[in-house]
Formats: sequence, structure tokens, C-alpha cells
Amino acid sequence: MKFGYTIVYVADVAASLALFERAFGMKRRFLHESGAYGELETGSTTLSFAQHATARENLGRDYLAADRSAQPLGIEIGLLTDDVPAACDRAVQAGATLLKAPGVKPWGQTVAYVRCPDGTLVELCTPIG
Repeated sequence: MKFGYTIVYVADVAASLALFERAFGMKRRFLHESGAYGELETGSTTLSFAQHATARENLGRDYLAADRSAQPLGIEIGLLTDDVPAACDRAVQAGATLLKAPGVKPWGQTVAYVRCPDGTLVELCTPIG
């Protein structure tokens, strides 16, 4: 088994792609002409976004949308950077909400948490080691 991709279900795929471009410097790989699905350039795995309607159709049932929850869901996207404070500032200026300011963990890693308007929880962190 090999990890292939993550899909975040959102209300507005184009808006989520644009936020990740502005906030985290990622590049758009693909946006379907319907606007229902899009991908970012992220390396060997794919970070994708799909509309809530697509998710409900795929699952055959409803689910808790991240942007409908007052609390972040128990899953995050981790993004590595050498400058967490600058990345955090950029994300907030682009529209993310700061949940936890940059701090250093006991093992030396600098970590911060932001939440995107679509509800996605993002950890900004330095590489370990």
C-alpha cells in the first residue's frame, strides 16, 4: 500500500485552491471545468479539494463539513517550512485564522496552527531533525 492523496471536501474548490496558493505558496495543478474538483502541486502525493456534493455522492451519506464545525476536526494537513513565523504571518494575511502561534516543541521543532476559511486545520512546522 502507498499513500496516494488527500481530498478535502469544501464548499468552493476554486476558493480553497486560491487560499492555498496565497497563504502557502502552492501552485494549482488542476481545476476541473465544473469547479467540483481541483489539485495542488505538492510533490509525490496529491492534495485535492472536492465540493461537498461530490463527497456526499461518493459516500452515499452526509458527513460533518469542516467549515460547519466550531471546533477544528481531528485531522490536519502538515506543511514543512524553514520559517514558521513568516509562513504563519503569510497564511493569516491571506485569510487563515491563527489558532496557535509559533512555538518550539521539546524536540526542537517549531510549530504553529492555522485554520483556513474552508475549515481545514493546517500545521506549519519545521522539519524534524
